[in-house]
Amino acid sequence: MIIQNLSIYYLSSLIIHQEQIVWYDLVPSYVHDRFLSVVISQITFADGVTICIVILYIEFEKHKNMEDTTRKFVCIHGHFYQPPRENAWMEIIEQQDSAAPFHDWNERINFECYAPNTSARLLDYENYIIDIRNNYSRISFNFGPTLLSWLADNDRTTYQAILDADKKSIQQFSGHGNAIAQVYNHLIMPLANRKDKETQIIWGIKDFEFRFGRKPEGMWLAETAVDTETLEIMADQGLRYTILAPRQGKAVRKIGADKWETLPPDSIDPRRPYQYNLPSGKSISLFFYHGGIAQGVAFQGLLNNGEYFAQAFTNIFTDTQEPQLAHIATDGESYGHHHRHGEMALSACLRHFEQHPDIQLTNYGEFLDLHPPTWEAQIHENSSWSCVHGVERWRSNCGCNTGGHPDWSQAWRAPLRDSLDWLRNILIPVFEREADKLVHDPWLARNAYIDVILNRSRDTIDSFLQKHSKNPNQSAAERTQILRLMELQRYAMLMYTSCGWFFDEISGIETDQILQYAARVIHFARQTAGMNLTESFVDRLRKAPSNVYPNGAYSYEQYIIPNQVNLGRMAMHYAASSLFEEYPEQLDIFNYMAHSEVLHQVKAGSQQLNMGRTIIKSKTTYSEKHFSFAVLYLGQQNMIGNVSVDMSRFDFDQMTAKLNSAFKQSNIGEVIGLMQEEFGPDKFTINQLFREEKRSFLKDISDQNLRNIEFWFRDIYNENYQLMSSHLTSNIPVPAQYLNAVQLVLNLDLKAVFSTSFARVQELKRLLDEFKKWNVDFEQQSSLAFDVGEWIYRELQQTLAEGIPKSFPRVRNLRSMLSMIASDLPFNIDSWKSQNLYYSMLKNYQRLPLDKQDKDWEQAFTALGHSLRVRIQKPKD
Repeated sequence: MIIQNLSIYYLSSLIIHQEQIVWYDLVPSYVHDRFLSVVISQITFADGVTICIVILYIEFEKHKNMEDTTRKFVCIHGHFYQPPRENAWMEIIEQQDSAAPFHDWNERINFECYAPNTSARLLDYENYIIDIRNNYSRISFNFGPTLLSWLADNDRTTYQAILDADKKSIQQFSGHGNAIAQVYNHLIMPLANRKDKETQIIWGIKDFEFRFGRKPEGMWLAETAVDTETLEIMADQGLRYTILAPRQGKAVRKIGADKWETLPPDSIDPRRPYQYNLPSGKSISLFFYHGGIAQGVAFQGLLNNGEYFAQAFTNIFTDTQEPQLAHIATDGESYGHHHRHGEMALSACLRHFEQHPDIQLTNYGEFLDLHPPTWEAQIHENSSWSCVHGVERWRSNCGCNTGGHPDWSQAWRAPLRDSLDWLRNILIPVFEREADKLVHDPWLARNAYIDVILNRSRDTIDSFLQKHSKNPNQSAAERTQILRLMELQRYAMLMYTSCGWFFDEISGIETDQILQYAARVIHFARQTAGMNLTESFVDRLRKAPSNVYPNGAYSYEQYIIPNQVNLGRMAMHYAASSLFEEYPEQLDIFNYMAHSEVLHQVKAGSQQLNMGRTIIKSKTTYSEKHFSFAVLYLGQQNMIGNVSVDMSRFDFDQMTAKLNSAFKQSNIGEVIGLMQEEFGPDKFTINQLFREEKRSFLKDISDQNLRNIEFWFRDIYNENYQLMSSHLTSNIPVPAQYLNAVQLVLNLDLKAVFSTSFARVQELKRLLDEFKKWNVDFEQQSSLAFDVGEWIYRELQQTLAEGIPKSFPRVRNLRSMLSMIASDLPFNIDSWKSQNLYYSMLKNYQRLPLDKQDKDWEQAFTALGHSLRVRIQKPKD
């Protein structure tokens, strides 16, 4: 069965003479003799001739002239995208508990999908790794600009591997790169006004050029939502093609023919490109992906087996001399996140076609050059891939939903869009009027503002202002006004991100996210034009029904408005966190900068009083304010603070002396009274801290208390160990209270083992024996599994750093630890990072000259590879 499912293996007979293959059968003629063999049986004759029955693993070599003869092509497109998750004010992703053990969902999906696809493993018939490949170099793909920005900041290695894969694909595919652009923030283009369409396409192109260093040939439309105006703008910007769903094709005809053939739903032939003629006289090419295979990937388990995946493409080819392109487009997250190890199935599928004599991998740009469209198509206007009703999912209760709450209504979608349209439209003339006072062309400046978004350095901002400002010597206030107007427009587009309508409830996190952007728009409208739009906006949201709350405004009023951030709120954050952090004179805090003028700290046991003056400055708009503050910490989570924007330095010094005197006399009541007298009744507590800071603050306090709890439980464990053992030997149940202490101590100790370098096998064995003896549970298994995987990776990194032969003890210890982990821990370890690093180390070692190699180290390292399930192949001469 294994042999049947793996087409890259062949059952064969060989005759070997003097260690050379002199004959073999049942192997296709288009291969050469690089292989890994597993002998089933053999007979050696006296003359040295050996006849073997083997399983051959063959590395294929295509005919050199295949490009000239191939008429069958395969292209797999991955749409890699995550909705923006950054707090709209601080522009950082706050911790998301549902993504544990990771900080947030971007981090988790990156670990499961984006990073593994840069180094996807290929397995042999025994499930040992025989090769590691970068899938991005062999598939067409697009990454959402906001996701790529996150990767650039949070996983530079994966980010760079994606860029490198595109460069490699240019060499592989006749000068055409695999990467294509995407409309900037995934809004539904047919529902956008023309100005927004233009900016979305321009920003998407500019972002692509900034990252990939070339112009894109194609562009991905959010949800493949399309209309003619969007295609017209794409053609104006020099884009050659886009990818659509099969149901979006309306009619086709051969170029030059008179009669259009109207198509039944989902019946367009996806194996050819189509020309779409535009009203302007220009044209753009359209690729309609194969819906059946795409559905199989997303919903029908096609990624359970790479060979089945490949066969699905092969099955759609017909015997014709016309060039055929078998291609699909799916969410890129299918390959590892939605489907565990989907990246490996993808890699196996790609390997199948790389070895196939009659089928060639390609990308859309190369295929267009090789085989330009001979047919043209019409589209269904305002259609998409994820709504059978066109684009109604993003503006009406059309019936499309996730299926998770079949009794819920999506009647909120239309009022939500109406509310955002009202906000956008009322501010268009305001933007034009206010911006026209300061810049040459407001809309041209908006299109160019992507340069600032991509690089918020002082030089970039200065260059942008010099180019677009009417006044080359603009004041600080004018600079801030221009930047605020540009940010207003940025958020006015971000608030249309498609995810806000995709799911079932208006109070969901995706809709709350776009309402954060709307709140930012309202904030900038007040700052730039003195308009207060909150009440009118909330009134409109109240027309949107909710399945959870009284109406659509409830979530906005409860969770969005109270969490808005301004310079004053940032000053509160700075003041509170000054109790626990040692701040330098200047500090970056999220999307702001704090410059400390003076900070006084007075401590009395667990109580503390901080008084200071600081300047808080926005890194986005360069607006700034001067604040004075006093904050009193009373222990545990209790704090009281005050902030002032108009206190002079003289008044601050006088206040500091009074507060200092009262605090040193232990007169806390007088301290609080003086703070109210100097600052007024408005105060802040822990509740005014940002969620991320509040989480950190509470964790620090809890950790102190938990250390005490651990001490008490460890004392119970140690002092009562023999007593508990007597219960066991007497076959008497150990009291649950004792077992609770045992479970806590053992789990803490096990976690500690994998937080230290060069963990000892003896300690791990002792702990595992204790778990068995007391029959207690392993806690937080997913988190522990992640910790173990990271420990293995760190040990390999340390092995690499120590070098040969110094790392010999570490390699041997790690091998022993892995054996115990595999046999005794009751959960699976995701060790792809370690396997990839080991594979790289193995290849580097095999390239060393013999005098640099070490046989003892090599033997231990080879055994370690067996534990990591990496096939050790002798290097080719």
